[in-house]
Amino acid sequence: MKDNHTGILIVGAGIMGLTTARELIHRGCKDILVIDKEPEPGRHASGRNSGVLHAGIYYAPDSLKARSCLNGNRLMKAYCREKGLPLLETGKVVVARSEAELTTLQTLYTRALANGARVSLLSEKELAHIEPNARTYRTALLSLDTAVVDPKQILARLRCDLEKTGKVRFRFQTKFLGVEGDHRIRTSGGSISYDLLINTAGSGCELVAQAFGLAFEYRMVPFKGIYYKLVPEKSHLVNGSIYPVPDIRNPFLGVHFTRNVHGDVYVGPTAIPAFGRENYGMISGIDTEAPRILVTDAALFFTNPKFRSVALTEPRKYFLPWFFKDAAALVHSLSPEDLISSPKVGIRPQLVHWKTRELVMDFIMVRDRNTLHVLNPISPAFTSSMDLAKTIADRIDSDYSN
Repeated sequence: MKDNHTGILIVGAGIMGLTTARELIHRGCKDILVIDKEPEPGRHASGRNSGVLHAGIYYAPDSLKARSCLNGNRLMKAYCREKGLPLLETGKVVVARSEAELTTLQTLYTRALANGARVSLLSEKELAHIEPNARTYRTALLSLDTAVVDPKQILARLRCDLEKTGKVRFRFQTKFLGVEGDHRIRTSGGSISYDLLINTAGSGCELVAQAFGLAFEYRMVPFKGIYYKLVPEKSHLVNGSIYPVPDIRNPFLGVHFTRNVHGDVYVGPTAIPAFGRENYGMISGIDTEAPRILVTDAALFFTNPKFRSVALTEPRKYFLPWFFKDAAALVHSLSPEDLISSPKVGIRPQLVHWKTRELVMDFIMVRDRNTLHVLNPISPAFTSSMDLAKTIADRIDSDYSN
């Protein structure tokens, strides 16, 4: 094994990169190099998500999301138990804000059953026993398999496990810059050759794929998720997670309440169109790509009514009164003073199929000769990751088992 060559090269050390390396080690691979432009794993979406392990209730039964979510949920729970990592198994409730949302609630119930999830419909009285402060119109949905973890602790433990095998190397602060030729890429740390490359680059996944001549039909549109927290003395108002009925035409779940493994209750996230892949602040993270993103957003605004609805309603949630309105609709008791700002913010790197101008609703995997690309790794990618890693390994020829 030479330092500038590896059997399997994984681009991206987020949850998908780490779980893929783990699965490949289990299958006999002995020479894996994981690179990432950051100084440690999961600096972006993987380490900034809500920590909720989803349970397959939102996704169309024939989708990759549906096939991977619930099994990924079970695998991640088992990993947390095995490693002694925090795991909060409180389930979650999905509440209807009006009679008009009951039809979608029933659709979620039907999808969940088709996907094998443990769910039930609750009356208002039954809901009150589980989440006394939650408010619903007649009926709510209970998801028993939903849980909460600490993403950063999982990422750190996975890195530790992989390094201990002696079969996985990491190169951090090593940015993918382009393709130098067959079986070789150019990075900020020099050239690296490989037998097989796996692209798990998260928000940059389509750029890596396009460097290999693939995925030009997709463009990335970032959405910013900001959060508030309940003041500590009001954290008792939420036992687990309280979600609204979402607009299932778009891949966003709406502002919701989640008690994390440390007892804090976060409220959010939003889905505000952002102007950079790392545009975490009002201005910070806006780079030279901003004009391209702005043009893309403008085109979607005029051609896609579903995107236009998001673009018109979400940005106002930068302001507490509008954010509070969404949150207060889910509970009986909440005042603006109960919410405090939080530094927690994430970016959802949403792919758009440019020919149809539609937001891509599912994960995508593209295999081409000696590369495999994991595209659109949005929620529930963290939950699904250990199952998706098995799918990735299944799609790799046995020749690469070193």
